[in-house]
Amino acid sequence: MPVAVRELELDLDAFEGPFDLLLSLVLREELPLREVDLAEIVIAFVEHLAGKGELDLDACGEFLVLISALLELKARAMFPEEDAELAELEPEEAAEELARRLAEYRRAKEAAHWLCGRLEERRDLFFRVGPAPLAPKPERKLAPQSPLELAKALRALAVEPPAPSVSHMALRFPPTAQFLERWRSLLRRRTRFDFDQEVEGLSRVEVAVAFLALLELRKQNEIAIAQSGPFAPIRISRADAERSLSWSLPGTPPAHSA
Repeated sequence: MPVAVRELELDLDAFEGPFDLLLSLVLREELPLREVDLAEIVIAFVEHLAGKGELDLDACGEFLVLISALLELKARAMFPEEDAELAELEPEEAAEELARRLAEYRRAKEAAHWLCGRLEERRDLFFRVGPAPLAPKPERKLAPQSPLELAKALRALAVEPPAPSVSHMALRFPPTAQFLERWRSLLRRRTRFDFDQEVEGLSRVEVAVAFLALLELRKQNEIAIAQSGPFAPIRISRADAERSLSWSLPGTPPAHSA
């Protein structure tokens, strides 16, 4: 790149720095080309040449090639969907399409001038974003209140609340001796019984205590405990009863004593 182009310093809205750095950012797609004002680049280059006081034809040719390439890239970026269509147009159709685009550009430019004029006309007008200072302030009116009712409410708040009751959380365990006597009395009348049937309707705590009573009787060799399998009914019998009798269904393995 010629020295005149490399020394060109740009001060644009979207970029500030040397021209060759701008080209590198655009080619690496780190800077959108549609945000770069190419007319300002041309003006900066002309001013740079005027400041040197001599015409560098090599630099001008190189700059024209670069700026034309940037113009083509920017046009394709602004009209990506129409790029393929324009290549298939006939000369007359292409001329009509160019005239349409020029008319559209003219309308956009006229709209921009109109907006600039409106902005210039209303430059001295300011709009308040908050309420006006002299606007009446709304008054918050409270409903009529009774001093006695207020004192009653404060008095209720000053009373210390009662301590919460945790009685419903306490677990009451029945005595093991109660079930020991129950099982002994039952075995005096019967030879065997089903544990699940006897504890039906009791709470979980009572069932647990009843089972502890059975374990205590088994520890003292007063009873025999048999179960044909996991989760099968638990059979209780006197220790002196015949242990070979099976309570399981026909075809099931014999019961095992605990």
